[in-house]
Amino acid sequence: MSSAEPQAVDAAREPQVEAESAAPEIVETVAAEPAAKPTKPAKATKSAKPTPLPEPDEPEGDPNNKDWYILKVQSNREDTIADGLQRRVAIAGLQDYFGEIIVPTEMVTEFKNGKKKVVKRKLYPGYIVIHMSITEETWFLVRDTPGIGDFTGSGGKPIPMLPHEVSKLIAKEEEKTEEQPRLKISFKSGDRVKINEGTFENFEGEVDNIDQTNGRVTVMINIFGRSTPVELEYWQIESI
Repeated sequence: MSSAEPQAVDAAREPQVEAESAAPEIVETVAAEPAAKPTKPAKATKSAKPTPLPEPDEPEGDPNNKDWYILKVQSNREDTIADGLQRRVAIAGLQDYFGEIIVPTEMVTEFKNGKKKVVKRKLYPGYIVIHMSITEETWFLVRDTPGIGDFTGSGGKPIPMLPHEVSKLIAKEEEKTEEQPRLKISFKSGDRVKINEGTFENFEGEVDNIDQTNGRVTVMINIFGRSTPVELEYWQIESI
């Protein structure tokens, strides 16, 4: 074979190579993912509630274990001091540890210059009575109240009232609800008195008997040299 034949063969092959090289490249496409659905906006979260303050510690002691105590206070200020103590108890939130606060009094009928007058008289001037449970906190609250001196007791320790003392106090308080006030008769049998009003005015004598219920006093006076009983209203006489 001549040298021209290989050239012809090569020439015949070259177009095929070009054709092969001219074939378009196959590009692998990836299917696009569907667009994500729009998400709903997140709901606004409620602001957290503030943490509540801790409850104050309860004072030690049993609020049901109350006793009656006597407090020494400034004289002539008993009612004002009792009211002030009541307010301090309420402000401190210690009502469960306190009961009644009493200024012991009684209603009495007095006659002055021939006129009848009903007045309230303190049974124990300079003292008030309180029903309470003793704890460190309640003790200091009472002691720090203006006008209060101290609890009655010994060695700085409050001593409760005795049962018969409490009974007497309660009885006196119940008497206040009665319509008829008690008559105040300060005389006693054997007292020397002077009659300052009535038929026997300016006579002097001696108290023989006292009628507390009706407010009358029997006085023995000297008439014509004889001791004679005369019944008078208690306001008609005075001590000498």
